[in-house]
Formats: sequence, C-alpha cells, structure tokens
Amino acid sequence: MGDMISTHLDEGKREVITARTGELMGDFGRLYEQQYAVALFNQMRYDIEGGGGPQPQLLHRKVPLKNKSIFSGALFQYLEENKKWRNRFLFIPDSYNINYYDNKQAHDRGLHPKGVINCAGYRVLTSMEEYLELLNTSLPGVKAKVGSSPFLKCATQFPLILWHPYARHYYFCVVTEKEQQKWNAVFQDCVRHTNNGLPEECKVQTPAFTDAVRLYRQAHGHYGTWDMMCGTPPQILANLVMETLLPEMRDLITPKLKGKMHERQRNWMLISDAVYGLVQSQALAQYEAVVQSCEAGRPPLETTIRTDMDQIITSKEHVTSKIRALVLSKAEKLLKVSIQPYISSILDALMEPTSRGFFEVRDLFFRELVDMSKNLLNDGNKEKLGEHMEKISMLAFHPVKMQSCYERVETLSLEGLQQRFDVSSPSVFVQRAQILMREQMDDAVYTFEQLLRQSLEDQEGEDLCKTIQRCQDRVIKKYDYDSSTVRKKFFREALLQIFIPYMLKQLSPSCSSELPRFQELIFEDFSRFILVENIFEEVVLHTVMKDIMMAVKEAAVQRRHNLYRDSIVLTNSDPNLHLLGENPSIDWAEEYGGGQEEEHGEHTGDPEAQKRRRMKQVVSMIQLEGTTSVLPNESCLEVPAVDNIPEEETEVRSDASLSQKSEKQVPNGTKEDMNRNAVEEKPPTNRSTLKEEDGTTEKSLQDTESKSAIDCAIQEIENAVQEEKHELRTQEAAESSSSKEETAAVELDSAPICQKADTSKDTSSSTEEKPLDSPIREVEVMTASDQQENHITASTQDSHVEKPITSSQHDDSGFQSPINEAEGEEHQTAKEECNDSETGEDTGMEKGAHMDHQ
Repeated sequence: MGDMISTHLDEGKREVITARTGELMGDFGRLYEQQYAVALFNQMRYDIEGGGGPQPQLLHRKVPLKNKSIFSGALFQYLEENKKWRNRFLFIPDSYNINYYDNKQAHDRGLHPKGVINCAGYRVLTSMEEYLELLNTSLPGVKAKVGSSPFLKCATQFPLILWHPYARHYYFCVVTEKEQQKWNAVFQDCVRHTNNGLPEECKVQTPAFTDAVRLYRQAHGHYGTWDMMCGTPPQILANLVMETLLPEMRDLITPKLKGKMHERQRNWMLISDAVYGLVQSQALAQYEAVVQSCEAGRPPLETTIRTDMDQIITSKEHVTSKIRALVLSKAEKLLKVSIQPYISSILDALMEPTSRGFFEVRDLFFRELVDMSKNLLNDGNKEKLGEHMEKISMLAFHPVKMQSCYERVETLSLEGLQQRFDVSSPSVFVQRAQILMREQMDDAVYTFEQLLRQSLEDQEGEDLCKTIQRCQDRVIKKYDYDSSTVRKKFFREALLQIFIPYMLKQLSPSCSSELPRFQELIFEDFSRFILVENIFEEVVLHTVMKDIMMAVKEAAVQRRHNLYRDSIVLTNSDPNLHLLGENPSIDWAEEYGGGQEEEHGEHTGDPEAQKRRRMKQVVSMIQLEGTTSVLPNESCLEVPAVDNIPEEETEVRSDASLSQKSEKQVPNGTKEDMNRNAVEEKPPTNRSTLKEEDGTTEKSLQDTESKSAIDCAIQEIENAVQEEKHELRTQEAAESSSSKEETAAVELDSAPICQKADTSKDTSSSTEEKPLDSPIREVEVMTASDQQENHITASTQDSHVEKPITSSQHDDSGFQSPINEAEGEEHQTAKEECNDSETGEDTGMEKGAHMDHQ
C-alpha cells in the first residue's frame, strides 16, 4: 500500500500540493490579518458599550466533562493492511476522538492506541448500499458493472462505516442490532462534537477566522452555506484547499490506476487520504504562523482603539451612511421580490423540528427526575441520592439517551429552497440545533444540581422527594424561558445564513465596483478597523434583519411553538442563583458516599493509571431501558442504571404484609383452604428468615408499642374461650342424661392433664404457624409495624392461646379448619392415650361424648 501511494504521489505531484496550499494560505493570511483588527475593534467596543438581550436564567457549567470518558467497548474493524476483520477495543475520551486498541488490556496498561480517529467531517453509515453509492461518486468517470462484487464484504449484518470525502474510511461491524444503534449514536455524537471545533470563547480569533474563510470563498464565487466548515481551523483550511486541489489531482492520477473498478476506488481513497494528510500538516504550520503574527501585533492595536474609539465610531458611521444610500434601494427591491415571500415558509420549516427537539429535551429531563423520585420514595437517603445524581449529572453527554432528542431535529427539510438560496444541505442547521439542545440540557442539569445541594444543606429535615420536586419545578420554568430565547436566536441566525449570501451574490456585481471609492473617506490611522467590504455586508444585513425579526416575533405569538414574547424579559429574577454558578461541578459519589472507598486503594502506583481508574464513563453510567442483561457477544460495557434500580425487594415486602393482613381477615376454611397445599409444602424457614431480618432492625423500636397490644389480644382470646367453654357446659348439662353427665365430668377432668402433655408439642409447632383464631377487630386495628412484631412473637401468643383450648379448633359451623386438621388429629391421639392410661372403659365413653357434641 505504501509503494502504491509513493508511486502515484511522486515529487512532482507533491510540489503541486505544496504550491496550491501555499497560494491559498497566502490569500487567507492577508484576509485573516484584516479581519483580526476588525474583530478586535468590535470586541473592545462591545465590552465598553455592553450588549442587550435577555439574560440566561440557567447556570452554565465551565468544564462539563472533567474526569469523564464518553464510551468504551469492543467491536470488529476491517484492516486495510491484511484485508481481514479483527477485534478492536475502542475508547472515547472527553475529546471525542476515537482511540482503538488491540484489546482492553492494552488500554488498561496505558499503551499508545493503534490509531486515533478525529471524526470532523465524517458521516456515519449503517448500510453497505449507502456506502457504495457514495463511493461511486468519488470517481465520477468510473462506474461499477451490474453484479460486480465490492472490495469489502461485511462480516455481520450490522456495519458501521465512517465516510469522509477526503480522508480515510473506517469500517466496523457488530453482532446485534441493539449494538449497532448504540454505536451509531456514539459515533454521531463524536461527529457532532468535533464538527463544532471553533471555540466560542475566543471572541477575536474565531470571528476573524470565519469571516476570512467566507470572504475567500465569496471571492472565488462560492456563496451560501458550506458543509465542510467543520473541525478545527487547520482542518477547515485543509478542506478549503481540497475543494479545488482534489479535482486537479484526480485528473492527474486516475488514468494511471490499474485493476478492477472497486480496486481502483479503494486505491484512490488511500491516495486522497495521503494528500489530505499532507495538506493538513502544511495548513497547520502556516496557520499557526499567521495567528502568532497577529497576536504579537495586538498590543499596539488595542492602544490605538482605546485612544481613538470615538473617532473610529464616528468615521465608521459616516462611511456607513454613504454606502447605505448606494445599496438601500437595490436591497429593498430584491428583498421585496425574492426574500419576503419565502421568510414564513422557511421559518416554519425550521421551527417545527427544532421545537420538537427542545420539547423532547424537556421531557427527557423531567422523566429522569421523576424516575429518581420514584426510586427514592421507598428507600430514600442521601447515599441513594448520590448514586442517582451521579448518573443524571452527565445526561446531556449521553449520546444514547439524547438520541431521541436529536432525531426530532433530523427531520428538518428545506426542499425546493436549497437551489434558490444556494443552501447545500440542512445538515449545517441540524447540527447547530443539536449542539444548542445539548447545551440547554447540561445547563438545566447543572442548575438542578446546584439548587438541590443548596436545599439539602439548608433544610436537613425536609422530605427528600419534596425537595427534589421543588427544585425540579424551578429548573423547568427557567429552561422554558432559556430555550425560548435560544430558539429565537437560532431562527434569526439560520435565516440570515440563508438570505444574506443570496443577497450578496445578487448585489455584488452592481455594487462591488463602486465600493473602493468609499475607502478614501476613511482616515489612514483608522483604515485597519474600518473596511468597506464589511460595511457593505452590514448594510445588507440590517436591510433584511427587520423582516426576520418581525417574522420571528409573529411566530412567538403562536402557542404551538411555546415561545416567549419579546416583551417578556426576565432579568435578575433569581439573583442568588448566579452566585452558585461559580461553584465547581459536584462529585455526588464522593460527597454522598462511595467515593472515599474507591479512592482509598488508588494512592499507590502510576498517576496516569490512577487517573484512568478514576475516570467515569458517561454511557455506562446511564443505561437504556431494557438493557439490564448483556449478551455473550455484546461488546458494550454496561452497569445498572437509573431506569433499572431494583424495587422488587420493597414491593415483595409490602405485598407480603398486605397478603398476610388479608388472609387474617378471611374466615377459616376460605382463604386458608385454598392455600392448604402451599402451606403444607412450603418450608417455614423462608418466612421466619425474612421476618428475623426485618425484625432485628425494628424490634427495639416497636417492643414497647406492640407489647400492650399483644397482651390485650391474648386476654380477649382467653375470655372468649372461657365464654365458649361455659356455653358448651350448659348445653351438655341440658341435653345429656345422668350417665352422660358422668362421662362429661370425666372428660373435663382429664382434658387439662392431656393438654399439659401436649403443651410442649404445640409450643414448638406454633412458631411455624400464625394464630388463626384472632378476632377480626384485632387484626384491623393493628398497624404494619405491629404485624411484623406479631410474626416475631407468634410463638408467645400460641403458647398462651393453645393451653386452655380444646374445642376451639372447630369453627362456628361445626367443621374443623383444614389448616389445623393435623393438629386436631394429634390432640385426639394424645387424648386417647391419656384416657387409656386412666381406665379402659372411659375411652369408649369419651369418644361417644365427642361424637354427640359434633
């Protein structure tokens, strides 16, 4: 492969590459120096005058991914060197660059990765058909024959391909569809993050860079949005070079490629990657030189701006009025004919999917907090709260959880308008909206964290769920206001990106030739800060900005978009909240338990190894619903998550207590009769073990409360037995003859003697069975804690109850209870043995009396 690249990229072609890169970087460098002075003046003016607009209500996290990684797992990768599929371990840090290793052990030992993929400019494909279609466009003159086999055959049915118009392609595959969806969400998030490579905190370098790139493309006739405006500045400059260099190199190299069609496509892809690498390295070196030169000359520029700020502003306003007089009539005519009829339709196309995406972010945030409250309702303590909040804190950076929100925006379509206004594709707006959605989610989560911790510190004794609910309501209101502000700003910027290039393209031929004469109106000392090209664009922008603002204002009136009106401005509505924004991110696991134990064993060894061990993974911390089990072939590293926190233990205990209470309230022979076999077959040790575990923690607190209730219940049971015994005696005295009265007297005299012999046996068996003769009124007034204590002291109750009872084993209807049938047989046998020992004739007389009683 190296010989093939060196053969086609000889010294002559490398010189062409260096020359084209140098030409572009020279033109770009001059534009960057000009725009750098203008951007510096605008920034210093903004700092002095200040800017209007609503103040955000949510807090913003400064370093959101500190000591966090995004994802890690194993999948199969196709290697170009040996044309085989190999297992690879992928690790994605907070930079969103994909590092791949031979195996997980290599990563754990801290070895260098086999390769690093920067996903800026890539597209994630999940089908070979889509990839082959894009591959055929790389060589326009070469088309595949019908039925020809591609150079790549996927090992499974679930491929994952990273495609780039200039760089190398990467091929992966997994074994399940669920894995494919998860890795697709992770790769999409990597592309989304790396495409947003221009730092917004650089208020001078970033505007200077974007304006220089835009002016360079406009000078070469390219207006409108640009899909390859993604990545870091050197990557964007390399894309700008490849936009013109690649067709030239293709014309030189393609005729010399040999082999089948797919083999030539593969070789051309490798050559294009080598060219792109050379261009990027040269662009990086020259761009850094330009930036260093501008930064070195910044102090004298700042001195001039501070000294002559008023004169510069006055001179700029004078030139602006002259250029407005030239451009205004032409711009208004163009605006009325070609722009105004399309503003409302384009705005609707932008608002519908974007608003759905932000609504989904709100719902996701709400659902996660509700789930946490449910899990804390039964077993709520600060340690459990720390576990849940550790998972929710990185919700915004969980690509799988956020995928449902991102998919709402991906339906954005501008069909019919792309060619008219020179919009290459809606992907620029889709990715920008997704970045804003992620920022809003993280701001909401961070604000909730700070409010919750403050509430926990101030109100120790308050119910935890009520505290969460109150903080949640405050954050939701702030999110609604901030999301409305962010969306309206996004709509205005998107409309400007669509209309301004079109208007400049239409107005430049007639106005560009007259602009140089206005340069004479600018003092030479101020010429670096006032450029007529920039003023011309500002005049065009202000011309269309009035209509755009009016359209967005009218859309805010429609309630279906849930936008606040411009008249509603919340400023300093919660001044104390912004003081919390200076606090660092909260480590919930460390503050509320679990963090010290993990870090205790990490004080020895390599510091880098300790850092890797402490690094927490975002995706595995918050898991999808229904993914509690990992397939044998599944590669993703998973741990239990918020959605899968088990609640079965508490539910089983509550169900058991309810069933025990209901069974006590059912008369003998109904519920007990249905469950007779289950009672006889089930070993009693399981119930007693669970009750002992629950009872040991609660016994000390409930002894004093349940003791009096138990004594009262025993006393009432004994009274009821004595009354029943007295009634039986009166009935037997009225109906029995003189001979039966003697028999009844013998039976009554012998019963206490037999029961004394049975007391030890009944006492040992009573620990396995609950008392079924308790009155219903006693069961109803007992609380749940009394029921648990009643199970623990069941043996004490049975020993008191069984002693005076002989005929109470029969219910009122005259039938014996099925559960106590075996116990009744034991009583009968013991009674017969006792009577036989006294006299042989009394046995038959006793049986006859018992049958007469039945």
